[in-house]
Formats: sequence, structure tokens, C-alpha cells
Amino acid sequence: MTHSSAATSTTTTPPQPALGSSAAGTALGAFGMAAAVGLLSLLLHVAGEVSPRVGPSFEGWAGEANDSPVSGLRWILGDMTEPLFYKADLAALGLLAGAFLAWRVARGGKAWAGSLGYGSGLWPWVLASASLSLLLSNLAFGWMLDDGWQPTFVPFVCAAPAMVLLYGAGWRTCVTGAVLGAATVTPLALLFIPTVAAPLGLPPVVGSVLAMAVGSALTFSIARRLPWLVLRKPNPSTPSHHPASGVGQSFRQDANRAARRVLKDFSETHFFANEAASLGMILGVSVAFVMNPGLPSYGSALLPKILFAQALTSAVGVVLWRRWYREEGWAATYASVVSVAPAAVLASGGSWMGIVGGAVLGAVLAPPLARAISGWLPSGFHPVIGNTAAMALSTAVALPVLGLLGP
Repeated sequence: MTHSSAATSTTTTPPQPALGSSAAGTALGAFGMAAAVGLLSLLLHVAGEVSPRVGPSFEGWAGEANDSPVSGLRWILGDMTEPLFYKADLAALGLLAGAFLAWRVARGGKAWAGSLGYGSGLWPWVLASASLSLLLSNLAFGWMLDDGWQPTFVPFVCAAPAMVLLYGAGWRTCVTGAVLGAATVTPLALLFIPTVAAPLGLPPVVGSVLAMAVGSALTFSIARRLPWLVLRKPNPSTPSHHPASGVGQSFRQDANRAARRVLKDFSETHFFANEAASLGMILGVSVAFVMNPGLPSYGSALLPKILFAQALTSAVGVVLWRRWYREEGWAATYASVVSVAPAAVLASGGSWMGIVGGAVLGAVLAPPLARAISGWLPSGFHPVIGNTAAMALSTAVALPVLGLLGP
């Protein structure tokens, strides 16, 4: 079961090699990447202290989005990275630049930039449907930004791109997914945040990802009844990757794969799952933070701690659930990267309990919940439903626990 497949054989297992049997190699690679991101976070923290604070900040951005075309465009671009709690236009440009680079490299027959869109060849359509859904969300509900922040970003990372992976390329699929996603997910987020998350004392991300789960389920239910949509036919399975013999070589391969897997988790929510895209996004948001710490992550100045918590939760998940990677090729280790870990950092004000506790609890809770819920889904319902439902549940459980444990 993968983020790119449905709960059926209608799509192809992504042609990425699974992690091997070396637990030590996996741990070294995963935590080595987390340490590298931690070092970047430390540098960003220092740079933030001496930042020139040039350019726009987050404060007042929502109110300006309808008055200024430039601010409006920046808001839409920011929506592309809001699922990771970045909300920065430079981060979005880095994400798109990295993904485009990976796509061009893959078209040239080279693999060093990693697979894109799970090797489906559908990445341009995935991006087109997601972007159109995002545009429709902002056109339909952007007027509400006059009252402050609104979850206009939510359809970008759920129903629309998943529809393309389920039903294949083409404008019918692209437009249908975009319209259904914007018509279901955004209104539900606007409903769930004040009526579910807020009364329970939970952060808005719980209402947002719950809306993604319910809205995606509604979208796929409708799609099954539309005569112009046909589920993709199964493709031949990709042969399993068997590491070359030799303990040393297997160790190095597992370390490399685990490190790259942690990077992929940063752009998994976009259905890109690509190292270059993730690096571009991280570099973009880092530049935005150095220019003005008051822009990324809602102006909280907590971006460095969020980045480290995200890399740490991915690393813990990759090591903890490596058997699923080895035997099934995939695990939802990205789920905490876009929910529990960053939410815990914001909720705790960047305390070590929030950073480490959120990372560990998210890695423990989110992937198995996603796997269990996705396993119950019928044919034609994408696992994004289970993944986002797991984000909501794990965040709703983890944050109160951390609140009891922390100061």
C-alpha cells in the first residue's frame, strides 16, 4: 500500500527500491539526514538573529491578498507549502524548481534526481490538477481572507492529485478532480476548524486534515459514478530490488536509501515524493527565513525548530517501520511531517518537549494508523483518505499528551 496506489490493483507500485535488511545502515542514513537538517536549523537560528528583515512578513498578508495582485499571487504560492507549515512563496518556487529539475533529468533517462510522482509519469497532470484546485479554492473562498487566515490551501494536497493517480492523465480527470476537490475539501475545512478543532482545544491542522479525509472520500464516491472517468488499468509490477551481496555494500545502500527517504517525506504530501523537490523547498524556505523570520511558519520565527522536528519524525518513522518499506515498499512516515511534529513545535512555543516529543509520538502513531485505515478502503478510494485521517487522529492524541508532559 503506497501513497500513490489505491486500495486496489488499479495503479502501479512505485519503482523505488525498498530499504534493505541492515537496521544499522537504515538508522545511520535516516538519523544522519536528520542531523544534517538539524545543522541547517542551527545555522538558520543564528542567521535569524541577525536577519535584515527585508521583504514582506506574515502579519497582514491575508488582508492584502484581495487588494494587491502581487500579494494574492504570493498567497497562492504560499498555499503550496502551507501543508508543511511553511507558507512561503520562495519555498513554493523552490519546490517547483526542484520537481521540474527531477522531471527533466528523468526524461533524459537518468536517475540521480530520484523518481517523481512514484514513477507514474503523471507528474505534470498531478501538478496541473492540484494547482487548478488550489486556484479554484482561492477564487471561491479568497474573499474570506479579509477576515484573516483561511485554509485555502487544503485541496492542493489531497483529492485533486489523487484523482489523477487513480484515473490517469487527461483534461477530464484533471478538471474533474480539481473542481470536486475545491468544492468539497475547502468548505469542510472552513466548517471543521471552528466546530471540531477549536472546541476541543486542538490546532487548525486537525480540522484541515480531517477535511482532506472526508472531502477526498466524498470526491471519490462521486467520481465512481461519473461516466467519463475510468480507473487506470493495472500495469506490470516492478521487479523487486535486491541489494548486491556484501555486508558493507548493503550497509551503504541502506544508509543512502534511508537518507533519501527522509528527504522524500518532505514532498510526499504533494504526491511528488522527490529528493530534489524537497531540497528545493527547504532551501527556498530557508532563504525566506533569513530574509525575514517574520514570514515563514506564520511569522512565528519557529521555522528552524519545525524543520528539525520534521526531519527527526521522518527518521524515527523510517527506522521504526523499516520492515514495511522492506516488504511492501512504502510506509506513511511522511504523515507526522505535515501534522504532529510541526503542530507540536508551534503549540509548545518551540520547547524541546514539543520538538522531540512531537517527533517521536508522531512517528509512532501516524504511520500505523494510516496503514490500518487505508487497508479498510474499498476499490477506487485512494489511501490519501487513510493518511489524512491518521494525521487528524494522531495530532488529536499527541498534543494533549505532550501538554500533560511538558511545562
